[in-house]
Amino acid sequence: MATTRPRLRWGAFRDFLLVPPILLVLVVGYFINANFVSRDNLTNVLTTMSGISLIVLAEVLVLLVGRMDLSLESTFGLAPGVAIWATMGTAKVGAYTWTSPWMTIPLALLVGLAVGAVNGVLIVRFGLNGFIVTLAMLIALRGLLTFLTSGFTLTKIPDSVEWLGNARTLGVPINVLICLALFAIGYLILRYTTAGRALYAVGGNEAAARAAGIRTDRVVITVLVVAGALAAIGGLIYSGQFASVQVSQGDGMIFNVFAACVIGGVALNGGRGSVLGAFFGILVLTLIQKLLSYGGVSADSLKFINGALILVALIITRLASGRRQE
Repeated sequence: MATTRPRLRWGAFRDFLLVPPILLVLVVGYFINANFVSRDNLTNVLTTMSGISLIVLAEVLVLLVGRMDLSLESTFGLAPGVAIWATMGTAKVGAYTWTSPWMTIPLALLVGLAVGAVNGVLIVRFGLNGFIVTLAMLIALRGLLTFLTSGFTLTKIPDSVEWLGNARTLGVPINVLICLALFAIGYLILRYTTAGRALYAVGGNEAAARAAGIRTDRVVITVLVVAGALAAIGGLIYSGQFASVQVSQGDGMIFNVFAACVIGGVALNGGRGSVLGAFFGILVLTLIQKLLSYGGVSADSLKFINGALILVALIITRLASGRRQE
């Protein structure tokens, strides 16, 4: 009797599809400069991506429920900007220090949660188009930060924010540990909990999920609120690293965020993907950018090369997976 071999399941390997490209970048980097694979440089890579990676994590959750949030990059700048403006002020902006420095992190989180809640209400309760709503929020939030700071960079940073950006424990940056911990929590929730399965159900077929008793509106709003909080944490880390908040903080990051998500196997129409794949996506993009800088590529060429590399990575992912990227 003839036996049939079990077919390899794509899902078993999809999350690790980017591991070979990551190893290839590391090998090429080693031959360009042996220091590329040193502990210090790899730690620097993880530190560099720690802020933006939390926007990636946030966007993964939003995409899984079949929505998208363009405003995350503005929340990334506005949340720490408002918190630091309120607690520290600047000589040029004025001493609007009506709160204590210890409130900086709670205030930033509150701003992130509020932005996510407003997005959720407008999209779910009012039935507005999510793309247009979050695009409008992106513009509005950027303008609000400019208005509050009068266009000046905030340079008085509380100790708590500097700690997030620069402190170390056992030689490992705190921001890297926070990033890895949040990704691990996201992975475990999506893979092993009812709440995680609800996200996939809503993104896969919202009507069927609603018929199965899932409160789809509550799920979507909750995801948008959590995404806003994650963007705020990422913004705090980024602000701590650079000891400032610029008006343009986060500007243009959303393009790399979506690239990391899609390269990592997250579907733009919902219901498919994982935080692990997205983590590898932002890691490979960051490694490539670092490799280009080691190779002496001029800053003016980086945007073109980054765009080309993203397209190549998408094509490779498409061929390897056998699935259309919708």
